[in-house]
Amino acid sequence: MSRETTLALIARYYDAFNAGDAAGMLDCVTEDVEHRVNEGGHRIGKIRFAEFCAHMGVTYQERLKDIVVFANDAGDRAAAEFVVHGEYLKTDPGLPPAHGQRYVLPAGGFFEVKGGRIARITTFYNLNDWTQQVSK
Repeated sequence: MSRETTLALIARYYDAFNAGDAAGMLDCVTEDVEHRVNEGGHRIGKIRFAEFCAHMGVTYQERLKDIVVFANDAGDRAAAEFVVHGEYLKTDPGLPPAHGQRYVLPAGGFFEVKGGRIARITTFYNLNDWTQQVSK
C-alpha cells in the first residue's frame, strides 16, 4: 500500500465520519479492527466498532475540522490531528448529564493499515477538557 493510498483511505474514513455515515466508516476497516480510545474502552472487531458508532451517533453530534493526515512512506501507519466541534445530545453513563452542550476539543488518531483497510484506530483527546466544557 502506498502513502498516497493510505492518505486517501484515512480521508475517506473522516469524510464518512463527518457525514454521519457509519456504514462508510465501517467500509474502511478490517473485520478484526482494533479500536482503542485513550479515555475509554478497547474493542476488537467490526461488530463491536459498529456498536460503538451507533452509540456515538445518538449520544453526540460531532464534526471534525482542520483535519491534517500524515502517513509513513510504506503506507502502513498514519496519524491525524483535528478539532472536534460537537454537541452532547444524550447522557453517556458515568459522564455529566447531557442537555445539548456544545464543545470544541483538540484530538487525534493513529492508524495501522493492512490490506487496504484500517486495522487499528487509536483515538486521543482530553476527557478533563471535554468534561469541563459540558459541565457549564
